[in-house]
Amino acid sequence: MEPLIQLKDVGMRFRLHYERAYTLKETVINLMSGKRAYRDLWALQNISFDVDKGESVGIIGRNGSGKSTLLKILAGVFQPTEGESTVRGSVAALIELGAGFNAELTGRENVFLHGAIMGFSKAQMEERYQRIVDFAELHAFMDTPVKNYSSGMYARLGFSIATDVDADILLFDEILSVGDEGFQRKCVERINEHRRVGRTVIFVSHDAHAIQWICQRAILIHEGKMVFAGDVIETLERYRDILCGGTGT
Repeated sequence: MEPLIQLKDVGMRFRLHYERAYTLKETVINLMSGKRAYRDLWALQNISFDVDKGESVGIIGRNGSGKSTLLKILAGVFQPTEGESTVRGSVAALIELGAGFNAELTGRENVFLHGAIMGFSKAQMEERYQRIVDFAELHAFMDTPVKNYSSGMYARLGFSIATDVDADILLFDEILSVGDEGFQRKCVERINEHRRVGRTVIFVSHDAHAIQWICQRAILIHEGKMVFAGDVIETLERYRDILCGGTGT
């Protein structure tokens, strides 16, 4: 059986533009001097790994290491600059909790808005609605505009909507960074429910404890490069080495 996810020599380059020239004179001077109006930033380089059906894999690294960029490639938000990224099956991505919420709409209205964006009919969302509200524990606030929600309330509703899915692959980015301890435990349990029915989970975090709770194996990303992949405990040891100034290799 082919892996659900295959990455081969994936690289992602962003072009960062300097302050633009506003006059013809500045433009001509820049061209004659050979000065470029941009610089290239490689957020990822030479990333290769496979993930099989039913696996739960953690991607860990310091802030700015390229983890979220990698997740967005898997989600189809970015196309890699080089290499090949193959994802087989349906994908549900929770990249930013509450992303896409309309602040002026109520919690209830946002649930149905998200459902429409994800391709669900109104009848399908009506069937899911009570499950979403029960998980989020926001019964008293569903008719309140979400602009009045706290970050924790955003997290509850965003996670509840995004994980009430039947996708083959679930992608999570730092989902346990907000919310109280009780909500975090509920998040972990829901992710484990998806694992138990054979769904594939990719969990991005810089939280070692969360990686250990959820993942069967882990990948360490440092400065845009994959420096280790394997056993969770060993990966976390190498991550701690990086935090202490080492290279993780």
